[in-house]
Amino acid sequence: MVGIRQFDEEKLLAQAEGVFRAKGFEATSMADLAMATGVQRGSLYNAYGDKEALFLRSFARYEARFLAVAQEALVIEDPRLALIAFLEAAISNMTAAPTGRGCLTTRTAVEARQAGGRVRDGLCRLMLELETTLRTALSRPGAAGRLKSSPQQAARLLVVFTRGLAVMERLDVAPDTLRADARALVDLLVPA
Repeated sequence: MVGIRQFDEEKLLAQAEGVFRAKGFEATSMADLAMATGVQRGSLYNAYGDKEALFLRSFARYEARFLAVAQEALVIEDPRLALIAFLEAAISNMTAAPTGRGCLTTRTAVEARQAGGRVRDGLCRLMLELETTLRTALSRPGAAGRLKSSPQQAARLLVVFTRGLAVMERLDVAPDTLRADARALVDLLVPA
């Protein structure tokens, strides 16, 4: 029947995310997406319009999942333990992907000049939301007094650090090394 999608959208968006994560936004073609999802290019164009729109739908799912995991880690009252849990979650996100290594956000950000404004806006929105989530957690009464910097500065540093971790992971730095680096940052931000 015309106009009715003949595919499972959640499954398709997950498969598209895997392709974007593995190949990057620029290198991914609609033919790649069609092959990975088993949905014809014409149907993808009819459903989403173009590659950018499909990326944005897939990225919205990724963003929601990533922020939920970050928020869950940061509910821990002790700021050291919360930051260790947050950074562990970030490292797991980079290293546990079955469809490709690295961080979808950082990989796409590297290409952001070539990507459209809506893609850049989506990346910036996620980074701002992540920074806000971190700042909120680090502003709790029990946390703020233990920080060596302001909650705002610590949150910004953590966002920048996670992007650096993603780059190092792409260079095949071992997860244990990434975890050791993360703990060293936590020691600097919230001394024991």
